[in-house]
Amino acid sequence: MNVQARSDTEEPTLQVADMKLEMSRIFELQSKRALRLRTSTAEQRIAKIRSLLDSLQRHRDEILAAAFADFKKPAAEAELTEIFPVVAEAKHTMRHLKKWMKPRRVNPTMAMLGTRARVRYEPMGVCLIVSPWNYPVTLTLSPLISAIAAGNTAMVKPSEMTPHMSAVMRKIIEEVFSEDEVAVFEGDYRVSQQLLELPFNHIFFTGSPAVGKIVMTAAAKHLASVTLELGGKSPAIIDETANLKTAARNVVWGKFCNNGQTCIAPDYLVVHESIRDEFLNEVGAAIDRAYGEDAKQRAESPDYCRIVNRRHFDRIKQLYDDAVERGARTLIGGEFRADELFVEPTLIDNVASDSQIMDEEIFGPLLPVLTYTDLKDAVDEINAKEKPLALYVYSRDDDKTKFVLDNTSAGGSCVNHSLVQYLHQNVPFGGTNNSGIGSSTGFAGFQSFSHERAVVADKFSVTHWMQPPYTGKVRRLIRMSIDYLT
Repeated sequence: MNVQARSDTEEPTLQVADMKLEMSRIFELQSKRALRLRTSTAEQRIAKIRSLLDSLQRHRDEILAAAFADFKKPAAEAELTEIFPVVAEAKHTMRHLKKWMKPRRVNPTMAMLGTRARVRYEPMGVCLIVSPWNYPVTLTLSPLISAIAAGNTAMVKPSEMTPHMSAVMRKIIEEVFSEDEVAVFEGDYRVSQQLLELPFNHIFFTGSPAVGKIVMTAAAKHLASVTLELGGKSPAIIDETANLKTAARNVVWGKFCNNGQTCIAPDYLVVHESIRDEFLNEVGAAIDRAYGEDAKQRAESPDYCRIVNRRHFDRIKQLYDDAVERGARTLIGGEFRADELFVEPTLIDNVASDSQIMDEEIFGPLLPVLTYTDLKDAVDEINAKEKPLALYVYSRDDDKTKFVLDNTSAGGSCVNHSLVQYLHQNVPFGGTNNSGIGSSTGFAGFQSFSHERAVVADKFSVTHWMQPPYTGKVRRLIRMSIDYLT
């Protein structure tokens, strides 16, 4: 199934009324199928995930070509960030799904002696997955794997900003699933708006906090649960004990991978004043090794991605210009080529606190550098902003690392590395407040697409002793029970 709506300047392929009818038709089909899927076995779900993985592998070269067509993403980087996470997620899920699906026995509390209880993981039902453009394959297929593992149907809306990759994903999904189980809807914001009017049981959205609020508002109309993977300004603290070469290497990779278009990329650096110059020298050397020693080499590098489109290029350029106008100084980089959608890896310092670049998530290869002398001041700087999706600490001092983690809040963190928290299927990935709601990947992803249903079975409990009529004896027994518990 493929509904398309073109750009704002063109007529949609389907008129709004036709689009609504088609979406409603698919929704009704999936609602009926979702009832049958409640009793699907682990083996049946694993077989579907395996088929999805096989289809992904068959279209591997098409994905790499599409990634290059959409934003000149290097093949190796596409393998690492688009293919590898999905393969890892699928393999991990298939390996553990039988265990995840088993009802979980729980011990009785004192008041519930004489009962047996368990928690059953049940499918949510019909789910909506709205995915972004920065990592289209990973951030579409990974949550889809979780949805299938939990026994749901899904309607999938990939981003229109990466049309080549969206087309390949549609091909992959339609090879594996019928439209009454998984259906793809391509198109612009109008398609998303129409989908959000449907009474989904669960919505999984990856994108900006601003759009996340719109999604949550739409979900509230139907009391649908949500998983929101958002973003924010993720800081990286480099203290005076850090291994500067390692820190520089991992910060450069974490920031400039995918041209900075990563929701968990370091958004700004907070560097101890005593090692600032040495660290920035290491950062410069790491950029030189990875992408070339000047703007010409970096623009010609086969390993450096591009900004996805002109609108985002102009947004990033405006952030840079605003910072410079307010007194920011360019330390490394600073070249912009609109015709190539090229933005050089760029570090700036002396950034005014009221600059737009210190307020908005950058989502591009610009990296402000702040300094500190007292770690508490660095933590206060971070806490003055919304809670980020990620927070990075580069330090060899366990006490300083603990101080940062104890006194900040973030969706997830790495110590002495960047980005790799997303690749660890045994820990939940997700934000908090402005950076998101709920978690994904591994068991956390399975939980997000499941309802935890409590089942309590009476065996020989004596709770009936405290039922009406409330005679003096019954009241004394209730009070004795309360006194015993307290």
